Amino acid sequence: MESNKGGRSEALKYIWEGAIPLQIHLHQSEVTTLPPPPPALILAPRIGYLPLLAQKIKPFFSNSLPPGVDTIWFEYNGLPLKWHVPTGVLFDLLCAEPERPWNLTVHFRGYPGNILTPCEGEDSVKWSFINSLKEAAYIINGNCKNVMNMSQSDQLELWRSIMDGNLDSYLQISSKLKLGIVVDDFSAQLNISSPKSQESTQNADGTAPAKPGRIPVRLYIRTINEDFDELEEAPVVESWDKISYINRPVEIHGDGKCFTLYDAVTKLLPELFGEKLPPKDDVSREEVEVGPRLSPEETNKSSMDQSGEMLNERIVSCSVSDGAEMKLLRIQGIEPKMEIPFAWVVNNLMNPEYFLHICIYVKIQEPITI
Repeated sequence: MESNKGGRSEALKYIWEGAIPLQIHLHQSEVTTLPPPPPALILAPRIGYLPLLAQKIKPFFSNSLPPGVDTIWFEYNGLPLKWHVPTGVLFDLLCAEPERPWNLTVHFRGYPGNILTPCEGEDSVKWSFINSLKEAAYIINGNCKNVMNMSQSDQLELWRSIMDGNLDSYLQISSKLKLGIVVDDFSAQLNISSPKSQESTQNADGTAPAKPGRIPVRLYIRTINEDFDELEEAPVVESWDKISYINRPVEIHGDGKCFTLYDAVTKLLPELFGEKLPPKDDVSREEVEVGPRLSPEETNKSSMDQSGEMLNERIVSCSVSDGAEMKLLRIQGIEPKMEIPFAWVVNNLMNPEYFLHICIYVKIQEPITI
């Protein structure tokens, strides 16, 4: 990695190495032996997908399963888990107070086709990922030609890098897509005096120059109708009806200002946030320099037309609309301050398919309609 990308690479490295400890139990209806098998204890990559764990999990339970064809699926507190949502996002969304290990139940029979879209193993996950990558490319560049024109070998190597958690291989292949990185005018001005500034206008790995642009974002809004003071008191999600899934890009304009996470959230959710958020803290040049209901299934089927200290503090709840309160915002397991530059968030916390996944907990008296 080039030194001018060192900070970004270090942050990405932490994201790619992030894993969630799982304790997986076989559902009692599928246990045919006594005593029942003990739970499987494994680490699940944050950027991975639950069905990809099948080969690791199956040996723990194969001797206890009833006859039949395997169709693996998972549940948490009785809620079937959507297989095309990254594991880390599911954890951030469903565990208000992080649960370690995360206790999941695995099924190999009785697939809930009325709740989950069909999953035929790794191939289904792979094509869901590729479709998301195409969608992200279209949002960023206005077309997805670079993804569509990938060779079969590059496509295979890209997917293998996700499966293996190989960041170097991923960066090498994904650079050919020329999706670039994002920067606002304010952040760019901070780097003008840097001896590396000329270097950074064209990345060494061949990606497109940094520039303002449209950012692919996936929002998961967890609606809570009960008040709570501590995260462990948050009510359990019993139905996906409690989650609003929004696929919506945010645009960074070159207006010379620092575009923050606060700015992005208010743009992404004008229905809820509008201008009713309390005034955000001013972000000074010094601060920036120090800290460097479409369903997912419908979205995949739709047309393509359609560092530092800032990261370590939990945000303070803030009013978002009459009778509503934002209790929590989480990205990649981090609860960032709202004044962090959004360009940094995008470049360092996005998932491999170039989407930024944001989980928001909102306490509201009436259900959200978006």
